[in-house]
Amino acid sequence: MRQNLENLGARTRTQLGAWRMLLLPFSAMVLAACSGGSSVTPTTGTDTSNPSCNGSCQNTASNLTVADVQRVIAQGVAEAQGRGTNATFAVVDRVGNVLAVYRMGDPTTRTVTITTSPLGDAPVTGGLEGITLPVQAAVVNIDQAAAIAKAVTGAYLSSEGNAFSTRVASQIVQENFNPGEMLQPAGPLFGVQFSSLACSDLVRQFNNVGPSVGPQRTPLGLSADPGGFPLYKNGTVIGGVGVLADGFYSIDKSIMDRDVDIDEAIALAATFGFSAPVDRRADRITVDGKVLRFTDVEFSDLTTNPQTAPSFDTLSPTVGMLIAVPGYTDGVIRDGTAFGQPGSGIRPDGDQNFPGRDAFVLVDETNTLRYPPRNGTDAAVVGPAVLTETEVRTLLQSALDVANRARAQIRRPAGSQARVTISVVDSQGAILGIARTRDAPLFGVDVSLQKARTAAFMSSNSAAAFIATLPDAKYLSTTDAAVGIAQAVPLGGYVDAFRTFMGDPNALADGRIAFTDRSFGNLSRPFFPDGINTESQGPMSKPRGQWSPFSTGLQLDLSINAILQHVLFVAGASPVDVAPGCAGVNLNNDLSAQQTITGSRLANGMQIFPGSVPIYRGDTLVGGVGVSGDGVDQDDMVAFLGLHNAGLALNGAINNAAPERRADTLTPMGVRLRYVQCPQAPFIDSTDDNVCGGGK
Repeated sequence: MRQNLENLGARTRTQLGAWRMLLLPFSAMVLAACSGGSSVTPTTGTDTSNPSCNGSCQNTASNLTVADVQRVIAQGVAEAQGRGTNATFAVVDRVGNVLAVYRMGDPTTRTVTITTSPLGDAPVTGGLEGITLPVQAAVVNIDQAAAIAKAVTGAYLSSEGNAFSTRVASQIVQENFNPGEMLQPAGPLFGVQFSSLACSDLVRQFNNVGPSVGPQRTPLGLSADPGGFPLYKNGTVIGGVGVLADGFYSIDKSIMDRDVDIDEAIALAATFGFSAPVDRRADRITVDGKVLRFTDVEFSDLTTNPQTAPSFDTLSPTVGMLIAVPGYTDGVIRDGTAFGQPGSGIRPDGDQNFPGRDAFVLVDETNTLRYPPRNGTDAAVVGPAVLTETEVRTLLQSALDVANRARAQIRRPAGSQARVTISVVDSQGAILGIARTRDAPLFGVDVSLQKARTAAFMSSNSAAAFIATLPDAKYLSTTDAAVGIAQAVPLGGYVDAFRTFMGDPNALADGRIAFTDRSFGNLSRPFFPDGINTESQGPMSKPRGQWSPFSTGLQLDLSINAILQHVLFVAGASPVDVAPGCAGVNLNNDLSAQQTITGSRLANGMQIFPGSVPIYRGDTLVGGVGVSGDGVDQDDMVAFLGLHNAGLALNGAINNAAPERRADTLTPMGVRLRYVQCPQAPFIDSTDDNVCGGGK
């Protein structure tokens, strides 16, 4: 459970039974109904200044202006002062451009610790756990990195159909869903926190001029620490705000009570006038019959009235100041981009590549397509079986068709189309094409690529050999005097554990088994079978006592050196930023780093929650397709059926793995792995059921 530092560090929380948690969405609906849809004061407990939208508001080209950013910061500062604390704020636009970072107080008097045990629980060792900055030897801070990660998360997880906060992220990335409920499977987005990393070869970075095309990177991946919210205007997401005040970058381990979280309270105050439409908030959405949690603090819980907050121009330097953050902002407040326009990096396809499908594409600063369909680059590996441009285009079109018929899981109103991003790669991870449906959440861009690459990688005959080339993962130790290397972890140990667990000495070296992210994810959980808390971990996971959302296993360890190189750069401890390519960075004892491998394989990391399938031409692995958006079962279905239908359209030229080689033929420890899991009766326009069965 997260701590609260209100009243000079005193820990305060209001205990509520699980029954009251179920009533929170209802009570907020009553408030919304009573408000009549007009703008209201915080004392009513909600802010209805933003009406809901249904997937088309982005046409209004709304964006955050300098005045908007100033207002968001000023409202948050007033609440922080009302609570007698200092805070660091970050505001981003929808594609992750950092528009401002504002720090209150003296940075030398504040520390930030990355931990999942802030209340004195037994600490987890390994991964990013336990890193504390700054150190006394130099002013090295990560409060700005934490605030940016929270703001980006609020923007990236949200859309016109759903508003998700970092509290929602905390709920859906832990070892049980809901957190604290034993004998429940892991969260549906287990592992999403290590996406949109600075080392990704897909995300963009600050150009030292101003906001540019996205999606932009984030210094710590996506955040599961309450205190990050989306920002809305005219019914559409225009950005996010993140706050770090309590000194911990953490998670909420249990949702069976209601927290008074100081980061969350200050961030909520900052959103006033830009808050999420009430009927799009996460607490209107269920997953597996469980209501999601948007916030534990409402406007009626604030100590100040955001509407009467002093303007930004009145804030003196003794209160705080705008700061530059290496790689993110030069310390000047700027306007955000308008999402859906070329300047944001994501715009309508205009029926150029995917006619009649309302598709969106990624473009660069010159409005040129970044990832149009193209031929595979892996002829040296697969020979004449290489994917063709026509096949890639057909696959993307087929997947878009499935998504446009599919019913979304996490989108309002009920019955909306699934909104997703689809990525196709060749057998070596080179990007062959990316397409999106309208209003798909931004996190899915990088995640869909991670999923596609993971499926192709894990299904290959060279995964073990590739892992053997990677440098050891390095874990940091931080003291009052210095930052140093605490431990080196050889990644080959994961291959050994995998082979022992599977009872196959040639696993990951013969390409015999086709793995999806669902099946690989089964093997990457801290309990196997998933959710059985009394069992040991899967072979790609850290064991109990070493596992946490900040220490997952192979997923983190293959990228951790690159993550740390970038965090140290952002903190001011290193002059060299990370280059594109998450796998293959070696971190030396003096904290300098080198890229030891090149290429596209796992260049933006791995993913371990569902939504991908490998692509075959006959028995030859030729690539992978990954999908991410409005529900993991929907992601599985769009990938699996998209490939199946493309194969039919191409007279069998490409196809899913033959049933006899799929991972669901395996029963390690007597438990059958899963390949894909598709929703029941998933389509808006039919009652078809078992759509992924029937011998496909």
